[in-house]
Formats: sequence, structure tokens, C-alpha cells
Amino acid sequence: MTRIARITLDDANLPPPTPEIEQERKVAMFDLLEDNTFVLPGRDGRDVPAGPYHVGLSIRDKRLVFDVLTEADERAAEFHLSLGPFRQVVKDYFQICESYFEAVKKLPPSQIETIDMARRGIHNEGSRVLQERLEGKAEVDTDTARRLFTLICVLHFGG
Repeated sequence: MTRIARITLDDANLPPPTPEIEQERKVAMFDLLEDNTFVLPGRDGRDVPAGPYHVGLSIRDKRLVFDVLTEADERAAEFHLSLGPFRQVVKDYFQICESYFEAVKKLPPSQIETIDMARRGIHNEGSRVLQERLEGKAEVDTDTARRLFTLICVLHFGG
């Protein structure tokens, strides 16, 4: 069972999200729980608790924290990632999303499609950075990384 069965975001100390950000969060969480791959590799010869996993995402002390529990709420792993490698791609993603949300209101479909393609490209870059940062800690497929990147952006929204 190499998957995430429950995901929570520690966004209690963040300002309320915009309706667009809240929608992105809901879609990413729904899609993530519907289909994902999340594998904890063995480390230092120790057995890894079996999944499925409950994953909590938070930002603490300017670090992205993955708190991974088993279904019985026993600690499976906890890892902290520097936010530095994510800063620029998250900033770019928010800027292109803002352009996209504005474009949907007033531009023709061809121009919206162009902005959406750029948005997907930045999103792909963010998911690639996440997969690199998770190397040796957790293995995720591309779709899982994309959805987790969206949730990281949600946490950055107020950070």
C-alpha cells in the first residue's frame, strides 16, 4: 500500500485564501486522494512502516515539513525540506495563475490557452523540484508531485 490515504494542511496561522486558491486546494486534495503514489524507501537497513499513509504538510521555521503517519497514526517518517529551492517557482506560479484567472474573465479562448500552457509548464517545473527534493526520502510519481506542489503553493500563499 504505497499511497497517501489522508492529507492535511497546517494552514491555521495563514490568512484566508482567495476563492481561486481555495478551489485549487480542494481540487488538488481530491485528485491526490483519488490517485497517488507515495513510497517511503528503506533507510539505514531499517524496515519502513507499511502504508497507506496519512501525510501532514506544514511550514515550520521556514521549512516545508512532511509528517508521515501510518493508518494507525504511528510515525512512519518526518522530513524537512528547505523552502529556498521552491521560492522562485512558487512566485512564478502565483503570477501566472493570477494572469490566468484574469484572462478567463476577459480574453478569448486562444489567449487563455496560451497562458494555461505556460501555467502548466511552471507547475511541471515545481513538481520536478519537489521530486528532486524528496529524493531518498519519498518516491512520488509525476501526478502526485504536481498535486503536492499545488498544496505547497497553498501553504506559501500566506507564508
